[in-house]
Amino acid sequence: MPERARQTVPVVAVVLAAGFGTRFDPSNPKQLVCIADKPIVCWSIEAFEGNERVSDIVLVVNPKVRPAVESLIDEQGYGKVRIVVDGGAERADSTAAALNVLSEAAIPSDAKILIHDAVRPFVSQQAVDDSIDALDQFSAATVACASTDTVLLTRDAGDRKVVSAVPDRADTFRAQTPQSFRFSTITRAYELAAADPDFHPTDDTRVVVDYLPDEPVAIVAGSETNLKITTLGDIPTAELIAAGLNASR
Repeated sequence: MPERARQTVPVVAVVLAAGFGTRFDPSNPKQLVCIADKPIVCWSIEAFEGNERVSDIVLVVNPKVRPAVESLIDEQGYGKVRIVVDGGAERADSTAAALNVLSEAAIPSDAKILIHDAVRPFVSQQAVDDSIDALDQFSAATVACASTDTVLLTRDAGDRKVVSAVPDRADTFRAQTPQSFRFSTITRAYELAAADPDFHPTDDTRVVVDYLPDEPVAIVAGSETNLKITTLGDIPTAELIAAGLNASR
């Protein structure tokens, strides 16, 4: 593996663990569900805790699970977790809360920010490192997998959707995380978005694409094991991935 460049600016992982898990099990917070005897949130923290190029971690949590998560941080000794922040009602609110904390800490404008969904517990070190490296050339990047299916763009036709366009499969990707930005880029995008009453993005790349359209967003290769745990049906697959990772160590 090639030697990675030492970082001269802060590299901050923002781990978003503030979801309410409405498609999971409302009585069993998804962040605390164990995969291979380890809570999902711990898998995600450790992906950045163990990367020597990541300097700091900001953890954004659902206030309902904050005491439990803070106990886990203390028990496991995650030294890079600098602060735990309460998340908001939507994903964008949680990202904004983290960005506000970083602004208050006077983080430099060229700092590298990696925003990661905690429910993607198996992000690889390759994806983390490639995201950090991509920000040497671009101000925004996202981990993504090339689509193996044909993607259909649709429009409404009464009570049914109909196909409006079929993009070339070679140009279609499935977004994953981390999604990475220079601090000045993502904060500027969110400042512009805050003035838009119709602002409801589902990820941070969308904020840059919509509000800074001249800012290219680089693709970083993802993997099928970078699974997003959304429903209880994802747990068996997650257990298999975890078993494979543990066996390879």
